[in-house]
Amino acid sequence: MDLLNTLVDKGLRRELPTREEALAVLATSDDELLDVVAAAGKVRRQWFGRRVKLNYLVNLKSGLCPEDCSYCSQRLGSKAEILKYTWLKPDDASKAAAAGLAGGAKRVCLVASGRGPTDKDVDRVSETIAAIKEQNEGVEVCACLGLLSDGQAERLRAAGADAYNHNLNTSEATYGDICTTHDFSDRVSTVQQAQAAGMSACSGLIAGMGESDADLVDVVFALRELDPDSVPVNFLIPFEGTPLAKEWNLTPQRALRILAMVRFVCPDIEVRLAGGREVHLRSLQPLALHLVNSIFLGDYLTSEGQAGKDDLAMIADAGFEVEGTDTTTLPEHRRPCGGTAAAAPAEDAEVPAATVPAPSDEARRDLVSVRRRGAGTDLPPNA
Repeated sequence: MDLLNTLVDKGLRRELPTREEALAVLATSDDELLDVVAAAGKVRRQWFGRRVKLNYLVNLKSGLCPEDCSYCSQRLGSKAEILKYTWLKPDDASKAAAAGLAGGAKRVCLVASGRGPTDKDVDRVSETIAAIKEQNEGVEVCACLGLLSDGQAERLRAAGADAYNHNLNTSEATYGDICTTHDFSDRVSTVQQAQAAGMSACSGLIAGMGESDADLVDVVFALRELDPDSVPVNFLIPFEGTPLAKEWNLTPQRALRILAMVRFVCPDIEVRLAGGREVHLRSLQPLALHLVNSIFLGDYLTSEGQAGKDDLAMIADAGFEVEGTDTTTLPEHRRPCGGTAAAAPAEDAEVPAATVPAPSDEARRDLVSVRRRGAGTDLPPNA
């Protein structure tokens, strides 16, 4: 297929595809799916070999968020029956992180619900970072605390945070449809603050919220322009009790096409398969390893993932290897944080009219499992 040959060539040169080409990836048929995966896999292997980076989430503060993000089980007004607790103590958070690190995780992601941290919250997280790094040599720590105020990014960096996560989630044009308590520019600003403070930027998206193909391409192109070092791709987990509980718009095949499109647009960036992979990719998860070079190990913030041992077995069975702490994730030209600027965008081609994907035939609500173990409970974590 000429399209895929062109995209592979561009990916190997770190050249940005046109919007028309990115849209064409999403429009490919199920009959062409393996060809799409194979093509994007060539780009993935060029920059990351067969390595898979493992990341581990620790939910420092769960639920009761004042923001109204429609996709989130922790949102204002959520009736989802999730765990709710206030800040974990640094030692408890460090113990939770240790489980993921023992399972092979290279990065710990410290997440707290809320609009953004107070200065006291930054102090707490700084203590937690210190506790984790004191006990685990070589570990990467990423903070995800919401919108940052002046000076907070610098304080987190000084405390030892290697990275900061703040996702764009969806296109700027549709952002107001999923959230009214802050806007797209607030998220962009926080990512830029993290970069300016010397932290590695982590910013991604959520697919499956009823967005069009054009929306997906728009947010991925916006991410490429921001030039983060890692791009998590989440697939909506339609929690009961949230406004998007009935949004079951993804098939495993569509999820793979989305991941392939992200890889072509972000060829040399860490693309991370994040929340919802078990729900929407299901038995096709191993194929996604040919597209992404990073996954979360075990559970997520408020939902349970597949067993950590099954993640490790999947990686081994698919012929991949877990990336060690002695290996630098990013290719040399992107080190240490951000590297060289991305290639200039090609001139945009005409974009076809936006289309909303057809929903899945059946809502697989049996696959949504609320987290009841790990951080904030007396039960051992999944790692």
